[in-house]
Amino acid sequence: MLNRLRRCQLSVPGSSQKMITKSSSLDVDVIVLDLEDSVAPSQKAAAREQVVEALNSMQWKARSVAVRINDTLSEHCYADIIALATARRVPDTLILPKAQRTTDICFVETLLNQIEKNVSASQSIGIEALIEDVEGMMRVEEIAACSDRLESLIFGMGDYAASQQMDLDVIGGSGSHYQGDLWHYPRYRLTIAARANNLAPIDGPMADFNNSKALIDDCLSIKTLGMAGKWAIHPNQIENITNSFTPSSKAIDQARLQFSEYQKAIQQGLGAIEVDGIMVDAATIKMLQPLLDTANQLGL
Repeated sequence: MLNRLRRCQLSVPGSSQKMITKSSSLDVDVIVLDLEDSVAPSQKAAAREQVVEALNSMQWKARSVAVRINDTLSEHCYADIIALATARRVPDTLILPKAQRTTDICFVETLLNQIEKNVSASQSIGIEALIEDVEGMMRVEEIAACSDRLESLIFGMGDYAASQQMDLDVIGGSGSHYQGDLWHYPRYRLTIAARANNLAPIDGPMADFNNSKALIDDCLSIKTLGMAGKWAIHPNQIENITNSFTPSSKAIDQARLQFSEYQKAIQQGLGAIEVDGIMVDAATIKMLQPLLDTANQLGL
């Protein structure tokens, strides 16, 4: 579902009852309850039970609640899917980590199809794919096109850096010697694959959660590139990320004026007009539409 707001997705360890409880009251587009990297191997089963109980019993302020399951090569994957898909309150999406090929997505989709048919589910669970290694990036176009359940592609920067053997000190960092944008190619490729298949391209987190300026700069850069949002790993990142992907009142007013004037022009048989010194035509309207859609979703 491309129109699901994903400006900021906050990841929360599924093994921490305290953090889960706190996250339920946070005003954020998406809460991601994590069963993968932030959960120790010995705590996988307990975290799964805790997340299911949280889904069933808690009221969430977030617009959507997702769960990052374990990858398809893990012995925990199938148990995660079965437990979550049979919960009284299922998550909106399952986030599949380490998606390397189309068969990874198809495994999750097939299992969800069978479970939802068996329980006569009233809600279909979406899938989000984490592209976080070189194998997945090499096949990102195939992955993006492989399932109707797929809603977004997420760039997992930490594991990706490891798989490419990048020389970095921190996840989301830019390195100190590379002359250029270290992340431009994988972000660009993932974004194109996502947009070509009507999916939302989402960027990975910045581990240095106290560096607000770097975070805002990064958000504005990837927004310009065409990405729809960014992961957060700490609540203090929510406001900066969310604001970066929220259109300003000035931009909304300008877009609505251009749209309105263009509609009038079409009625008069004109295909291109000037609005406040800017040429507006059909291509301009296509560029404005995502901004207008977001403003309408937010009631701005």
